[in-house]
Amino acid sequence: MILCCGEALIDFLPRKTAEGAAAYEPVCGGSVYNTAIALGRLDVPVGLFTGLSTDFFGDMLRDGLKTSKVSLAYIKDWERPSTLAFVKLSKGHARYSFFDDNSAGRMLTRRDLPILQKKVQALHFGSISLIPEPGGDTLEALMKREAKTRVICLDPNIRPGMIKDRRRHVARLNRMIAMADIVKVSDEDVAWMTGKDDAKAAARKWLKLGPEVVVVTRGGKGVEAFTAQGSMSMAAQKVKVADTVGAGDTFTAGLLTALRAMKLLDKKKLSVLAADDLALALGFAAKAAAITCSRPGANPPWSRELV
Repeated sequence: MILCCGEALIDFLPRKTAEGAAAYEPVCGGSVYNTAIALGRLDVPVGLFTGLSTDFFGDMLRDGLKTSKVSLAYIKDWERPSTLAFVKLSKGHARYSFFDDNSAGRMLTRRDLPILQKKVQALHFGSISLIPEPGGDTLEALMKREAKTRVICLDPNIRPGMIKDRRRHVARLNRMIAMADIVKVSDEDVAWMTGKDDAKAAARKWLKLGPEVVVVTRGGKGVEAFTAQGSMSMAAQKVKVADTVGAGDTFTAGLLTALRAMKLLDKKKLSVLAADDLALALGFAAKAAAITCSRPGANPPWSRELV
C-alpha cells in the first residue's frame, strides 16, 4: 500500500448558471487527495492519512475516496470544518483562495499519528498541509518516524498565497527533502523555493541532501529528471488542454504506479535506478497527467484508459 499524507479539501470551481450568472461548483480536491484518488484509479492499493470533517463536505470527500478505491483506515473523523479553496482559472492555470482556519486536516497533532501496517511500503507527502501548524509539524514528524524503513515521496506543490513565512516553509521543505527518496516539483516550485528557474542546479543541491530521484515538471514543456547517475528530459504529451487542475498530482501517482509495477518502489533499488526504467516511469506518468489535462477539473484516469 501507498499511504498519501496530507490535505483533502473542497475546491469551488468557477461555472456559469443557465442564465449566464457567475457561480461556483463544489468538487473534491486537494493535491494529496488527488494523488490518492489517482493511485486508486490506477489499481494501486492506497490509503489517505488526514483529518476529515463530519460535515457534508467531509461526506463528499469520503464518497470520492470510496468510489476510487482509497482506504479510509487512516482517516481521523471529527467535528471541525472542512478546508475550502476557491479557484480562479486564467489561461488554463489555477489560482487559489483558501479557507483553512481550525479545519479538520490542519488541526492534526502528533497524538493523531497512525500506527502503520507492514503492508505500507511507501508514503507520499505534500502541498498546503505542510504549511500551517500544528498539521505541518505532525506530517513532518510522521515522515521523520518512517523515513528509514519506507520509501518517501514529496511534492511541495507550492501555493504562495497561503505561505506567510517563506523562510520557515523553505526550511521545512529542505528538512523533508533530505528525508525523501523521490522529490517531484514543478518549475514554478523550483523558482519559488530557490529564486531561480534553474532546475539542474536545484536538483543537484537536493540530491546531495538525500533523495535518489528529483523530477521537475514543466507543463507543456515536458519533464526533467535527475539522479546521481545523470539526468534526462522528456517532451510533454500532446493533448488539447481543458485545464491543468490535478495534472501534477496525477503525474506523481503515475510515477509511483509505474515504479511499483516494475518492483522498483524500494529504497535500495531507487538508489541504483536505471535510466531506461526511469524513462518508462516518466512516460507512464506523463500519459496519465495528459489525460487529466484533457478534461475539466481534477479527474484522473482509470487504469483501463492507459492500456
